[in-house]
Amino acid sequence: MLILNTCAPALPFIEFSRHINNRLAPFSSVRLSIKKRAGARTPVFVSREQKSQRDVDIDVEDEEDDTTSQKGFSGRSRGGEDGKDFDKDPEFAEILGSCLDDPQKARSKMEDRLKKKRDKILHTKTGSGTPMKVTFNKFDFSNSYIWFEFYNAPLEKDITLICDAIRAWHIIGRLGGCNSMNMQLSQSPMDKRPSYDAISGANVTPTTFYNIGDLEIQDNLARIWVDIGTTEALLLDVFINALTQISSDFVGIKQLAFGGSEYENWKENLTSEDAGCSFHKV
Repeated sequence: MLILNTCAPALPFIEFSRHINNRLAPFSSVRLSIKKRAGARTPVFVSREQKSQRDVDIDVEDEEDDTTSQKGFSGRSRGGEDGKDFDKDPEFAEILGSCLDDPQKARSKMEDRLKKKRDKILHTKTGSGTPMKVTFNKFDFSNSYIWFEFYNAPLEKDITLICDAIRAWHIIGRLGGCNSMNMQLSQSPMDKRPSYDAISGANVTPTTFYNIGDLEIQDNLARIWVDIGTTEALLLDVFINALTQISSDFVGIKQLAFGGSEYENWKENLTSEDAGCSFHKV
């Protein structure tokens, strides 16, 4: 008698038993020997109900995967349930709506928006790899402007840094720290122990930074009035060295100009903050 197992992992080994007299019995018995092998295999015979149930399980799993992927995509696109909806911006919608009708007007509105919100814009690079250009235009130590031209309109933190550097420069100069007539250590050889002559340093004619004005800014331009008093070039070298490092590491300065009563695109008597004009006390 042949017995089939629906979950048999492989074809059975069939062994026939015979009588001693080598004659087949009227009903030969068959014995199934099933050998177990490592690893599970899919059953050879699957009932129709089992097949239908398995198809249903597969369909349910596919639907769950689609739902999960849609939820994940929706979450990334909207920034999660706690994310803000940045699409609802009436001002930006108005600018986009006027692009087709009046492109020039839309561009003007976008520039105004950037000027007003420039403090919130992230810059990928704060300094400039291009060296700062330095020029002189009839510079008078007792009455002149120093002009700054930045690559971009400076942010609030950049203006604070520039003001701090100018303030430190003015304090050192006012205290006589930049006097080229008393350079004992820098002019002495450094291969031996340095020495300082106090009497010689006290008898040097002092240099004093007399006065300085406020820092005025218009968009990417700035200026400051100075009255250095004495003709001391060391004061200018110290100032240029400090601004060179600031331009390289923090805020890019395209040009630094000494002297001149006018500069390109600078407007006199402009006080409107909407036009990018501001005053900062040093």
